[in-house]
Order: sequence, then structure tokens, then C-alpha cells
Amino acid sequence: MKSLAEIMPYGSEVESNGLDCEEVDIVNIHSDSRAVEAGSLFIAVKGIQVDGHRFIPMAIEKGANAIVCEQFPDTMPKDIVFITVKNSAMALVNICKTFFDNPSEQLTLIGVTGTNGKTTIATLLYRLFNKMGHDAGLLSTVENRIGDKVIPSTHSTPDIISLYRLLDMMVKEGCEYALMEVSSHAIDQNRIGGLYFKIGIFTNLTHDHLNYHGSFDAYMYTKKKFFDQLDKNAFALINSDDKYGEIMAQNSSAKVSNYSLKKIAAFKAKVKERGINGLHLDINGKDFHSYLTGDFNAYNLLAVFGTAILLSHDEDEVLEAMSTLRPAEGRFEVLQNSQRNISAIVDYAHTPDALENVLKTISKVMPKNASLITVVGAGGNRDKTKRPKMAYIACHYSNTVVLTSDNPRDEDPFEILKEMRAGVKEEMDSKVLEIENRKEAIKTACALAKPGDIILVAGKGHEKYQEIKGEKFPFDDKEILITVLG
Repeated sequence: MKSLAEIMPYGSEVESNGLDCEEVDIVNIHSDSRAVEAGSLFIAVKGIQVDGHRFIPMAIEKGANAIVCEQFPDTMPKDIVFITVKNSAMALVNICKTFFDNPSEQLTLIGVTGTNGKTTIATLLYRLFNKMGHDAGLLSTVENRIGDKVIPSTHSTPDIISLYRLLDMMVKEGCEYALMEVSSHAIDQNRIGGLYFKIGIFTNLTHDHLNYHGSFDAYMYTKKKFFDQLDKNAFALINSDDKYGEIMAQNSSAKVSNYSLKKIAAFKAKVKERGINGLHLDINGKDFHSYLTGDFNAYNLLAVFGTAILLSHDEDEVLEAMSTLRPAEGRFEVLQNSQRNISAIVDYAHTPDALENVLKTISKVMPKNASLITVVGAGGNRDKTKRPKMAYIACHYSNTVVLTSDNPRDEDPFEILKEMRAGVKEEMDSKVLEIENRKEAIKTACALAKPGDIILVAGKGHEKYQEIKGEKFPFDDKEILITVLG
């Protein structure tokens, strides 16, 4: 709890109605009027779809004793302090920093951004630091963790108040490190405003979220903003094999370091052997075995290794701890039926590039004369240009493809399938099945599989639901595979 005077944004205009701001206690801050409780400060933010100023009366009704807004409302109760600012979204950043005592400067905060690999790298770093005896917190698409405590996740990057609150909890629980995914939406919406990152990691950039950003260039430069905000004492760790890596590092004040499988780099790896259950690598001249599979995971492991070394950890200790790490849930997660000799892989791949990476990886470890059966869909209310590309990629690498529903959201799933089918070439047509019901699609793939075959179920990974017409229904790809395959 702090007094209102302590957290009032600089340059604000106050209408106190005679109340002493030093004596107005603030127990919590909110920008969502539904969450307001007695003693809250409500910040009315003009969002992309909704203007928070509309909900000032609701916030007051629910017990707010102070309001930050861009213009005073027509009605101002005498027992409420009203504060106006030029930009309430920017004021919210400063309020968060002050109210939560600037938690990012009390932690070693590491942010991971890029199209693919964010969840895996953040999760592996969290597990690595814990393995090495350092308390850590995790903010990811799959889950948020504070030490061993799990807090459900709803976004890759939480809203700014929730984010500061979680980081504050990490500080209070004694965490040394905080690992977080940094999404393009979060950068664009300033949800990471005011945070101090010690390391920013760039994974790769491919077409995604164009429905939100409008163009690939806009998406790219949004990602670049993350590295532009790093200061001279921070590190920018860049995948130099990605053609956009150089752009991310351009004009960044941070100390730039890089990792690569193909070029000279500070952190270099060579793939010596690939298998469905792991990788054998040479990392900076040292022999290394991992439970993770595929070249894309070689990049993820390099990013993890590079981060730990930049933070002055011992190379041998890092590699030993890394060798015990398992994949993040729903990221190339292998399930095996030894009786039927069938392997199934659950992966979150929901972009053309991610799907191609997974399929390429599988093709390199396929047993001779075995078949690859891919179950894949595309989400509704998202970038439509991905749909035909994903179907084409699935057909190019697979013996059989089952096109199915993903999270159709507000769209007709049959229309999504029709748009995916447009990417199937005539000569590929005979290998494609369309089964809208995702459970039936997975069951069909399992029924078609013969000994030695591999089934890939792509798109949803860790998700435990299917979103249809604004409602989330329980659905778990992995659980269905375990039930059907036995």
C-alpha cells in the first residue's frame, strides 16, 4: 500500500476536492474496472478497441478512491481524487514502476522475442537456472511460475499491471532471475514499458500476426523496438543465421552478441547426430547431448547456453545442467507406443515456418519405409495468408495429411479448411483428408498409422482448450493421443 502522493505521475493535474493526497491510501492499481476493489486507483486508458474513460463510473461504484484520466468526467464525487494526464497509458507505466518499487531492477530480467522459439528458450532458461541452484520466475505462453508456484497464463506477455505484479511477487519470493516471452503485441501496446532487461534474445522472424500489424515490415520494426530500448549495460543476443538478426541489432545501445549454426559467432554449434529422442551437438568445441530434437532446438539450446555464459556462469556447469533439460510442454513432445511401434509428436507449430521446421526435423529421423501422417489446421480470426501455405508445406513433407479444425474462434471451420485446401497442388490431392472434428482427425491418423510410422499433431501444442464462437471447450491433443494410442 502507498499513499496517492507517492505514486502520482509527474506533470499531472489534480482535482482533490479538498482531500489530502498524502492521506489517500492506495491498496491496488487497475486499468480494468471489473477488477477494482475498495481503495484502488483506477487508470482510464484509451485502448485499441475500448476507451477506459467509459468505465470510470463503474470503477467508482466498485470502490476506487482515485482516478487517473485524460480529461475530467462531467460528474466528480467529492470523496474521490481525480488526476488528469496527457497520456494515461504512459502515466500507467510510471505508476506501475512506483507502486511496485521497480521490480525489474531487482531481478535479472531476460526477454525472448521472435516468431518461433520464445516459449522453449524461456522455459529452458527457467529450468536451467533452477537446476543450477538459482531461484527463478517464468512468464510464458504455457504458464507463469514463481519458484515452484504455477500461475495460469492467458497471454504470451501479460497486461502491464499483471506483469509488474508478477515481477513484484518474484522479488518478494526471492527470485534472482525472471525469464519472459516478449510478444509483438506486448511491444506495440507498451505492456513492457519501464522494464529493465539485462538480456534481450532474438530467435527468428517469419510471417505471423499480420492481421494485427498490417504488414511484415510493421511486424519486424515492432520487434526491433524491443532491442532499441535496451541500454548500454544490457546484452542483445542475436540469431545471426536469421536474415533479420542484423536489423534487430542495428543502432541498439546494448552489447551485441550472436549465436549460429552456420557462421562464425560467439556461440557456435554443429549438429553431429539427430534422432527422434535427441541431439548430439558440438557447442563451442565441447561435446553435448540433449533430449531435445531438431535443428530448430539446436538454435534454442545455443540461445540458452549463450545467455548463461553472458551472465558469467561456468561453461562446463551450464552444459552439464543443460543436458538434463526436457522440451517445454507441447514443443516437439514425443509420445511412443512401443507395442505398435508408433511415435506421435505434439507441437505448437502454427506458422508456415514453424511447421516446416518440425516436418524437416521429422523427415531427417524417419525410419526407412515409414510414413509421416500430419494432422494440422489453422486458427480463425488470424492471418489468413498462412492457411494455404501451411497445407502445402504439410503435403510436401508428409505421406498423409489430415486437415482439421484448430481454434476456429468466430469463423466457420469449413471455410478455413477450404482456404487451406487452396494450397494443395493437384498432384498432392490424393494424400489429403478433411475431417473438421479435431478429435476424429487425430483418431483417424492413429488408425492409419502402421509400425514405424510417425504422427505429427500440429498447431495447438500445450493448449488445453478449443475456442469456438467465443467459448473455450476442454481439448488436449496429447491427452487424446495417449488415450487412442494407449
